[in-house]
Parts: sequence; C-alpha cells; structure tokens
Amino acid sequence: MNEKPKRTLGWRLLRWGLIGLAVLTTLGAALVTEENWRIKRAWENYKQAAATRGDRLDIASVIPPAVPDDQNFFCAPIVVKALNHSDSEDSDPAGKPTYRMNFNIYRGDSEKWPKHGGNWQKGELSNLKEWQEYFAIYNASPEGQTNGFPFASPPQTPAADVLKALSSFNPALEELRQASRRPHARIPLNYENGFDSASELLPWLANMKRSAQFLQLRILAEEQNHEGSQALEDIKLLLRVSDCIREQPFLISHLVRIAITAITLQPVYEGFAQHCWTDAQLAELEQTLANEDFFADYEFAMRGEKVVAIATIEKQRITRKIESVDDSSGTNKIVTLSLRWAPAAFFYGTELAFAQMHQQFIVPLVNTTNRTVSPAALREAQAAMQAQAKYYSYYKVQAQAVFPAIASGIKKFTMIQAQVDLARVGCALERYRLAHNEYPETLAALTPQFIAQLPHDLINGQPLHYRHTDGEKFVLYSVGWNEKDDGGTVVLSKKGVVEREQGDWVWQYPQN
Repeated sequence: MNEKPKRTLGWRLLRWGLIGLAVLTTLGAALVTEENWRIKRAWENYKQAAATRGDRLDIASVIPPAVPDDQNFFCAPIVVKALNHSDSEDSDPAGKPTYRMNFNIYRGDSEKWPKHGGNWQKGELSNLKEWQEYFAIYNASPEGQTNGFPFASPPQTPAADVLKALSSFNPALEELRQASRRPHARIPLNYENGFDSASELLPWLANMKRSAQFLQLRILAEEQNHEGSQALEDIKLLLRVSDCIREQPFLISHLVRIAITAITLQPVYEGFAQHCWTDAQLAELEQTLANEDFFADYEFAMRGEKVVAIATIEKQRITRKIESVDDSSGTNKIVTLSLRWAPAAFFYGTELAFAQMHQQFIVPLVNTTNRTVSPAALREAQAAMQAQAKYYSYYKVQAQAVFPAIASGIKKFTMIQAQVDLARVGCALERYRLAHNEYPETLAALTPQFIAQLPHDLINGQPLHYRHTDGEKFVLYSVGWNEKDDGGTVVLSKKGVVEREQGDWVWQYPQN
C-alpha cells in the first residue's frame, strides 16, 4: 500500500523533470534562433552599408581576372614546374629544354655559409671574398662533387669567381627572364577557398626568396665586376619577379614582396656607391622604383585580407569544419576542428568583427591621398583593441588574434615605401653628381631636372632631411617610426642589428 504512492511520486518528478528539460531546450533553441537572426541581420545591414560606400565584401571582387595562358607569367614552363613542386628537368613541346626554378645558392653545412654581407642601413658595402671562399669549397670538382658550382682555376677576383660559380644557373635565369616579359601574372588558384588557397602559394614564395638571394648576389658581383648595364637589367628582373604576386589578395604575398624589395635595395645602394650607372640608366632605375607603390598596395592588400578572411569564415559556416594542410604540397588536408554544433551567429558575428576591425582600425592608419602614416594612430588603435579584449566576445576572438600581425604589416609597408623613396632620391643625387661632379647642397636643386617631384617624409608629411658631408658623401633620412628627428642617427641593438622603430631611416654613403 505504501509503495504505490512512492512510485507515483517518482514518476511525477521524472515527468516534471522531462517537461522542465523540454522547456529549457525549447527556450535555449529559441534564444539561439533569435541570436542567429539578430547577428545575421546585423551582418546583412553592414554589407548593404558597405556596398553603398563602394566597399565590396565578396571574394569575386578581389580575384585577379583570367588571362590567356600564353600571356600569363604563371603558365611559363619554368614557373609551372615551380608551382607543381617538380625538381625534374625536361623539354617543352617544341623540344626546348625547361629548367627547374631552383636558384638555391646554399650547399652543405650551414656553418660554412657566408654570413657577413653588406648592409646599406648601416652604410656598409658587401665583401664578396667570403662568397669566393665558399664557392671554392663547394666547386664542381672531378672528384665526384655533383651539386657544386663551377669555379675558375686559378682563382680570379672575388666578383669574377662569384659570377663563374653562378653561371650554372644561367639557362634557368634566361628562361625566367623570358617568362617575366609576359604582360600578366595570375596564379591558378581556387580563390573561393579563402585562406586555404593561400597555402598553395607557399612553394612559390619559397622559390621567390631563393631567386631573390641568388639575384642579389649576382647583381653585387656584376657591379663589382664593372658590369653596370647587366646589373641594372637584373635589378629590374628581380623587381618584376616580385611584382608577379602584386595582384594576390593575400597579405602574406605582399609581405614577401616587401622582403624581396628590401633585398633589392642593397645592390641598388652599392651601385650608387660604386658609381655604376650612366645618367640614362639612373633615370630608368628611378622610374622603375617609382612604380613600386606600396601605399597603393597597402590599401589593396588589407582589403584583400579582409575579404579573404570573410570568405574563409563563410566556408567554415557551410562545411562546419576547419581544415589544415599537413604537407608542403598544399593539397593534403586534414580536419583539425569540427564546428558541427557552432551556431550560425558565431560565423556571422566573426565576419562582422573582421569587417568592423578593418574599417575602424586598419583603413584609417594610412592616408593614401596625402601619403602619410601616423604611428601615434596605430598605437591608439592597438590600445583600443586591447581595451576591447578585456570584454570577452567570442565573435571577436579571431579578429583580435590577427590584429597584432596586421599592425606589424602596417609598419613594414611604411618602412619599405620610405626606403624606396630614399633610393629614388638617391638616383637623382647620383644624376646631379654626374652633371656637376659633386652632390648638391640642398634637395631643391634636384627638381625638376633630375627628379620630377621629391617624395616627402611619410611620417610627418614634411620634406626629407638631407645634408652634404665631406667629399662624395651625404646623409639622407626620414624621421622614422619614433616620429623624432634624431639627426640621421641609425640605432643599433647590442647585437648590431638595426632597431627599425628607433632612430631615423637613413641613406648615407658609405662607411667602408
């Protein structure tokens, strides 16, 4: 008699528990549905407002247009082989040999690699003696050295021996030179995959780095071997090869271009210091450098990074997974995180956070009209992002995580543009020296005969600083990232590395 009421009470509790759970589940589902609707609506409203001001957020807006294969740099046989990770050497349909784009000048033990090159930021010229000794060790000797370099016997000058050692790359270099003359450069990628497609660029970027190191060394040797005309042609080739990824909507591509341009500036600097070029050649070099507009590239790169990020998140919303590449080919992918149970609001909110971050904090930092950058504004943006991070929002986690890398990219765009501007003025100063046998007392003497318009200091919009020092020397500089005129001082760390955020950005001739 007593057991039946207990059983009835137990079933009643279970019943009410199940009802309560159902209510909570329904309420939770309603809240998730409402949040999905609210965030999606906010995202759609933002996209409409962006479209009204001419800011397209669809991936199609940043995909490079299709071009004919025979006009496409990336369809040239030597480049196709690099993109396909091929190390073999064969022939094209016409029977002409095609060479792999592997300009790797490093062999054997890394301890034996040359480590002390020139550094124009410190006013230092290159000494090729160390390279001469290195190539002598890894020469293509009859004793079975199969991966060595041709080497003269007896040894010649360091410059001549370096050029001899690099001559084994001449067939591949000539094929690359021919490919660089094609008018278009479009990598065949599936851009709709967002950042997943960027991983397919990595092998090419590695090849670009090797080709830049090779060409830098070759140009330096040509300059020291009094082959100024060929050195200029190779400088232009190096810049053309780096420009082949200029239209890629990935920030990493533009950062590699910046690194390649920085590599190029050392032989440009040494060509000036050794007076390698004629007036006409200097005018051509100045115009070539003027075409490297990293401020315009900044606007495109940052917009591309935003749009590609949005496309990547949208793909994650559809597939409900994040994939990673687990090999160097860029094709073998594994699922590293399942997003099966993530609500739609997470994806829409993350897309919105990326777009808002770029609009509020990234775009205003560079004034592409006045061509100025405000380090103070960047510091304020960094502080604002840190303040936001104190109030956790899982919609903003990814945007907050990548902001430091983007902020670092802004500094790199500014610095390389300032350095290119200094090199352009260097061209004009060399032209003036050729005409007058001395450098001018002021930069005003350069216009309009030797340069159409002088670039200004990107940090404050003021004229660049310049003074003519003893003999054939001068100091030319921007105030640098600390926004202070330090009198043309280059600040070095305890290890002798240039502190780029301290002191001035200086172009001076030379200290050795």
